[in-house]
Amino acid sequence: MTETGERRTVGGPWWWKRRRSAALDISLGLVSAVECAVQGVDFAGEAGLPAASGVVLGLVAGSTLVLRRRWPIAVVLVAIALTPAEMGFLLGFVGLYSLAVAADVPRRVTVLLTGMQAAAVVIITIVRMHQSIGQDPGFDPPAWFIPLMSVLVAIGLTTPPVLTGLYVGARRRLVESLRERADGLERELALLADRAEERAEWARSEERTRIAREMHDVVAHRVSLMVVHAAALQAVALKDPEKASKNAALVGDMGRQALTELRTMLGVLRSPERSRDAGVRDAGAGGASVRLAEFAAAAAGSAKGGPGERGREGVPRQASGEGAAGAGSAAGEAAVAVAGGASGAGDVSAEGRSAGEGPCLSELDALVGQSRETGMSVDFSVDGSPGDYGAGVEQTAFRVVQEALTNVHKHAAGARTRVRLAHREGEVAVQVENERPADGAGAAGAELPSGGNGLVGMKERVTALGGGFVSGPTDVGGFRVSAVIPVGRPQAVGPDGAASR
Repeated sequence: MTETGERRTVGGPWWWKRRRSAALDISLGLVSAVECAVQGVDFAGEAGLPAASGVVLGLVAGSTLVLRRRWPIAVVLVAIALTPAEMGFLLGFVGLYSLAVAADVPRRVTVLLTGMQAAAVVIITIVRMHQSIGQDPGFDPPAWFIPLMSVLVAIGLTTPPVLTGLYVGARRRLVESLRERADGLERELALLADRAEERAEWARSEERTRIAREMHDVVAHRVSLMVVHAAALQAVALKDPEKASKNAALVGDMGRQALTELRTMLGVLRSPERSRDAGVRDAGAGGASVRLAEFAAAAAGSAKGGPGERGREGVPRQASGEGAAGAGSAAGEAAVAVAGGASGAGDVSAEGRSAGEGPCLSELDALVGQSRETGMSVDFSVDGSPGDYGAGVEQTAFRVVQEALTNVHKHAAGARTRVRLAHREGEVAVQVENERPADGAGAAGAELPSGGNGLVGMKERVTALGGGFVSGPTDVGGFRVSAVIPVGRPQAVGPDGAASR
């Protein structure tokens, strides 16, 4: 038996599939040849032929039983031909069985040859009974007795092997059919397992990309502002101590907020008890994807607090129990969005939706205010009346503006910037455009590094919702980022504003 549970069979010689079958047929052929040879002696004596000819005839005719699997029709025809000589009982019995078992022999041929064998037995039995008991003067049976006994003898010699062969053949075909179905199911399960592995790998890749995008938007934005404030602090430290003190306080605030966000996100992954519980709860529903989604959700939950959300003693509110609860609830929302209704995530979903959905359009004022505090000139305008948008739409629009402002800090520090939000029928449009920066203006010497992922992440977010995204330089040397997000169709979104796929 192989490792997969299949039975390994050794092929036999010639037409036999197994050696055991070849040994059985050869043994039956030898027994049949001996039987026919012994009966051939009596036949030769009655026919007035030499005994040797009867033996040779019996050996040749009886040995044809070896061919019962290859040519069952020929074996039965030989048995019918030997019936008048009263030879080949085993040959006829096994021949009919083999004929009924064979799957490639039509049923009408089986019925015809069985009828011929039964008719031959009836005729020979009637003749022999008339020659034996019919000549006894003390035995005077009715006229129907001898024909009836002949028919019963014929039925007894032909019916059992045929019925047995039909049953065994049907059973073999059933077993073969079940084996083929089992093999088909095994192949299908293997294919499904491969596809499931591919889907799991795809989900892991998607969540890694989503986490990287969320960390880039949330953490990189604050760190960029910190670097800009630090550069400004260095420039005015001696000239304007009051402004330097204010910038130092802002850098401290943003640094503490960034540390809190990182601590919250890493805490989701580093908690062993949480990992074990989540692994058991989501074992059948993509637990790995849910864990990764919780990581991204923690970032979204932590990012809700602005620089002005501080406690009485200067500690960011996110570090308190209130901020931790917001991160946990956002993680629950992400788990439901990624797992797609998996078991064990429904209760967390309700808590996540009630506690917060991540950044929204109403927080754009605070976001623009953070950039203004660095000395950047930012004009913010809103056209139209806000509508009841989905969480994914608002989060995506907010992230686009946030990343665009971060890029202005990196590549065009000190440039005048315009942020426009337009509420239209069936869509929301945002545009961030900066002018050409003046040489040496602002914090141009901050030397902020760029990974080249900001524009890619913005385009992924917008296109996931079926919107359009365009970015590129302007004619006057500035840069423009535009996004149009449809709001007409509902979207199942994750914690970062990207639609579930």
